[in-house]
Formats: sequence, structure tokens, C-alpha cells
Amino acid sequence: MIRAHLTVDPHFTVGTINRRLFGSFVEHLGRCVYEGIYEPGHPTADEQGFRADVMELVREMGVTTVRYPGGNFVSGYRWEDGIGPVEDRPRRLDLAWHSIETNEIGLDEFASWAKKADCELMYAVNLGTRGVLEALDVLEYANVRSGTQWSDRRVANGHPDPHRIRMWCLGNEMDGPWQLGHTTAEAYAEIAATAAGAMRQLDPDLELVACGSSSAQMPTFGEWERVVLERTYDLVDFISCHAYYEPRGDDYETYLASAVNMDRFIDTVVATADHVKALRSSAKTINISFDEWNVWYQSRYDTEEKVTSIDTWPVAPHLLEHSYTVMDAVVLGSLLISLIRHADRVTAASIAQLVNAIAPIMTEPGGPAWKQTTFYPFSLTSRLARETALELKLDSPTYDTELYGQVPVVDAVATHDEGGGTTIFAVNRSLTDEATVEIDVSGVGDVARVTATSMFDDDVHAANSASQPDRVRPRENDSVIVGDGRLTVTLPACSWTVLTLD
Repeated sequence: MIRAHLTVDPHFTVGTINRRLFGSFVEHLGRCVYEGIYEPGHPTADEQGFRADVMELVREMGVTTVRYPGGNFVSGYRWEDGIGPVEDRPRRLDLAWHSIETNEIGLDEFASWAKKADCELMYAVNLGTRGVLEALDVLEYANVRSGTQWSDRRVANGHPDPHRIRMWCLGNEMDGPWQLGHTTAEAYAEIAATAAGAMRQLDPDLELVACGSSSAQMPTFGEWERVVLERTYDLVDFISCHAYYEPRGDDYETYLASAVNMDRFIDTVVATADHVKALRSSAKTINISFDEWNVWYQSRYDTEEKVTSIDTWPVAPHLLEHSYTVMDAVVLGSLLISLIRHADRVTAASIAQLVNAIAPIMTEPGGPAWKQTTFYPFSLTSRLARETALELKLDSPTYDTELYGQVPVVDAVATHDEGGGTTIFAVNRSLTDEATVEIDVSGVGDVARVTATSMFDDDVHAANSASQPDRVRPRENDSVIVGDGRLTVTLPACSWTVLTLD
């Protein structure tokens, strides 16, 4: 039996949890938009063609913000293609995902969808193949009430009220050779600074995100952040982080420790940002928008799904439609633990994507929508995380991994609110053994009730599907014992657990 101990004390805080931490991402990729959120012929479709069953799941999932329209897609996107009468919109080649973009959905339609789904829209501008003028044009179209060329176009297109988008991404993954407009850190920093300064002349209250590294494995990682921030520090509010995780063969021990890599990634970016802050003697702090993160079996896409023929350009192809397992859900839950643990500096995050493409929600054309295993740790964390992230004292056995060295078998984070409620999120990374965790909760006062829910299964590769949408679901964990300021819980092997204390 594995035994771990942790102490929860609301006097020791990390920081306030920004609700933007529970954001997502909708890109014009595969069936994320078309046959995902939008399917006019579907039985549940509303007057705009949006699937009501998907929208209901998005609300249940607790998504707070949605980054749009990309992603790799945005670096070749002409935003004007997606406004005005749908029948007049051009069909374009999308080089990022080798598809045809019909432009049936654009900024106005997506803004309407986000409002219906109770989500804040976070918009990305194309700094890959376009530039400052186009960024100003789309900002004018979106946020100026009326009286100018682009704002009057929006009014004429049936949207008299501005969309009032506050958060804007200055391009996407410009360090990546796969990206249209891929460039150096120096060149990107210059265009990002120019665009940011121009956009702030139009609206000084915008919140702007500069592109950070596409992953911690990029050869320019660290240096990219330094160069970009030295040029843009006074003009932006966030630097972005992107990270995706998958097992390397059958090395599941390393895979289950993916959050260790996320922790180190965040800590390195924070150190770089604070280094620039110190060099500039600035009172301003740059925070992190972790606006792409998830489990993504990229090796499958590279070998099985890529369309590359110059004569083949499908509309809404089936791309990246992974079937997620119990183990994937445990890893995703542990990544959420990492994000909450850094709530003082990670103040926005977007799980990528939302529907069908590497997504927690799946759909059948004309048929049902259902929840993948990864839906549950996200929805429960979004719903149950309290106001403040706490600094925990955790004592756990360790095990050896090929990539990350010695890592704790049990990982956890706790959140607390002024009303006295406490929520603890915990993961057991062992593939074979249960873990008994003793939690010192004397600092939170008398505990009247504890509810525990776990994600686990005898088959760690079990998954949900259209035919078996409820094969894997969270289960009540009845192992909790409370008394004398102590709480003991048993975490099943390869599991993610949430405990609520009232």
C-alpha cells in the first residue's frame, strides 16, 4: 500500500483562481466547427444552425472562455471572408489542415454562439501572413459601436451592438516551422509590439497575449520568451504557453507524470518573464495564458490522418478524433492540478479543442453528442474549484520515470473560499497500487461533510463511444474517514479524485 500525507491550511495561499483558467479553444480544424458546434440540419439546431445538445454540454463542462479562430488556421485566415451574406462568402484553401474552409461561420456567428454558451470570446489575429492593419480592422469591426467603415459593416450585417472582445492573441505559434509566416523571435517581437501599440491606440483597455514557445521542447524555448518580452513587455499582458502530451510507446509511468513537465514549463516561463521585469525595473507583472493544452496523440496524426495530396481538399475532414481513455482522463486531471497550483501566474488557459478534434465532446452528424472520459475531470474541476489556490505540504513516495526522473506517486492541490469550503484534487499515478492519503484538515475548521468522486477503471484503456457513451463515468469514492482534524481517503490505482469539504 502506498501512503502519502498532505496538510491543507487556508492561511497559506498561492493566489486567486481566475475563472479564465477553465477556457477552451475552437479552431477551424476538422469537425470542430462544422458538424461540431454548427450543423444546421441537426434535430437540435437553433435558428442559426448551432447544435443545442453541444451547447448544453459546453455549459455543463463549465467552459468560461473560448479562443477562436485558431491555432494554426489563423495564420492563413482572412477574417473578412467570414462576414456578410453567407452565400457571398468565398471558399478558401486552408493550408494549416489541408482542407476547404467554407466560411459559413465567421466572427459574428461565433460571437453569437459564445454568448449563447455563456463563454467569453478570446480572439486571435493573423500576424503570420497579414499584419497590423488587418488587426486594427478586425478590432474596429468587433469593438467600435458605429460610425466607421468596419463598424458600420458589422451593423449592416445585423449586429448593431459591438462584440466587446477584451482578450486578443497576437498571432499563433510563430516560432514553429509548420506555421505560415514562421519567423524569428526578433522579427515576431517587432510586429507584435507594433500591432499591440496600434491596437491600444484604438482601445487602451485590451488584454493582449504575445506568442510564447509552441512547447518546452522547441530549440528556441526560453530565448524566444526573453527576446519577445524585452520588446513587448510594456505593451502586452500575457505570454502564451502551449503543451500537448501523449505516451511514448508503453511508457505509461512517464505519461502519468506529464504534469511534472507542465510544472517545469510554467516555472521556466515565469522565471524568464520576471528576469525581463527585473532588467526593466518594472512594477508590471506578465502572466501566462496557457491557451493550448491537452492530451494529443500527435504521432497518430503524423502517420495516419494527414491529407497532403494537392488534389484532395476535403470540407470538415475527420481529423484528430481521438478516443480518450481512463488513463488520458487521469493525465488531464493532473494537468489541471498543475494549472491551479500556478494560479498566481497562470490566469488564463484553454483546453484544445472543444468538440470532435482532440476534444472532450464528440458528435455524430445528425445524431447524438457524448462526453469523452476527459470531459469529467474538466467539468468537475471547473465546477468545484474554489476562489483561492492553497500551498500544500505534500509527502509522497516517488517513482522513477525515463524523462522526468523521480516524481511523486501522489500529486494534489487544494482550493478554498471565504465561506469555509475546501476542495482537494488528487491523482494516484501508480498503475498497480492503491494509495492511502492522510490529510491534515485541522486548519480548515470542523468538517461537517466530505464528498469524494474518483475517475478510475479496472481497464485503464477503457473509453466512451457513440454506442457506449457512459462506459466510463466518475464514481463515488466511499473510502473517506474523517475525525480529529484528519481525513483519510484511498485513491484507486491510476485515478483522479476530487474531495469537497464543507
